[in-house]
Amino acid sequence: MSGAAIKSPIVTLTPAPTLDRTYLVTDLVSGAVNRADSVGEELAGKGINVARALHLAGIPSPAVVPIGNAEKGILERTGSRNFLVPLWIDGTIRVSTTILERGGTTTKINEAPKPLSSKEWQQVINLTEKTVIDNEARWLVIAGALPIDESTGTFVDLHPIFQRMEKLGVRVVLDTSGDPLAYWVRQGEAAILKPNAEELASAVGRDLMTSGDVIEAARELCSHGVECVLASLGEDGMLAVTKTRAWATKTAPVKVINTVGAGDATLAGFLAAITNNPITDQDFGVEFNVPVGAMTAVQWGAVKVSQPTSGLDNIDNLPEVFLTEDIDLLAPLKEPAIFKEK
Repeated sequence: MSGAAIKSPIVTLTPAPTLDRTYLVTDLVSGAVNRADSVGEELAGKGINVARALHLAGIPSPAVVPIGNAEKGILERTGSRNFLVPLWIDGTIRVSTTILERGGTTTKINEAPKPLSSKEWQQVINLTEKTVIDNEARWLVIAGALPIDESTGTFVDLHPIFQRMEKLGVRVVLDTSGDPLAYWVRQGEAAILKPNAEELASAVGRDLMTSGDVIEAARELCSHGVECVLASLGEDGMLAVTKTRAWATKTAPVKVINTVGAGDATLAGFLAAITNNPITDQDFGVEFNVPVGAMTAVQWGAVKVSQPTSGLDNIDNLPEVFLTEDIDLLAPLKEPAIFKEK
């Protein structure tokens, strides 16, 4: 990684990176041969997207990634060498395909994460710890899908990372989904969780129909030791919830072009804001500025959905943002989350 001598308060880990290919299509016809107007290619995955977005705010966040060595030129081809910390492993990188219909819907097809051997996962843990120490980081973001450990047939174990970060006094932000999220929310080792409404409903095992439902579900996660839950709610904006307080925030409406990567931009905005706006004389119940973070988060998310790429291109022309602690708990969600039992 070039510029490694520059310290950063934030390091990200993407356990299962992906090569994102985005096809822009006019008048898509299902079941027929279609021609793409343009094709974009990005090295992505949640942690990579967060790190790339943080660079826009002048926060040079190193992104640790295990990458298949079958494509050694991928860093240069995707313009990613300046901030990635790669661990080269045997094999290829998974591919995610996005079909973006001009003025229409977005369809995304994600290849499953590549399994890792126990040795490879241990190397990932060691490289992550080293990168955090070298940068004197205060935050580690673990984001995206988790791969399977080939030796156990189960998801890779995050406990060693949490334990090492605790010894270093580093807070961990976790942004994942599915069974891993359901498990790790109950371990209480992450300082911040960033589920969307559907993921939050899945984590607590019930429908979320109102703002009050979301706050109650988030507080359930906080009861396990999580400091703050950032619940992304689509049109309803975000609810940022701690054990004792909650803030609702949203932006003025924007034109939606591509929703892929909006959650990553949201998380990056939150981290950028709490890094650049430390707490002074206010008490938020946690040691970071939640309301300023939440407002910036939804602004970055809104800007992202107005851009065609899967990663955030710029943070220009941020929309007007609104924040309140006077939350109507009975207000119905525009996009309610229905729990789907397996």
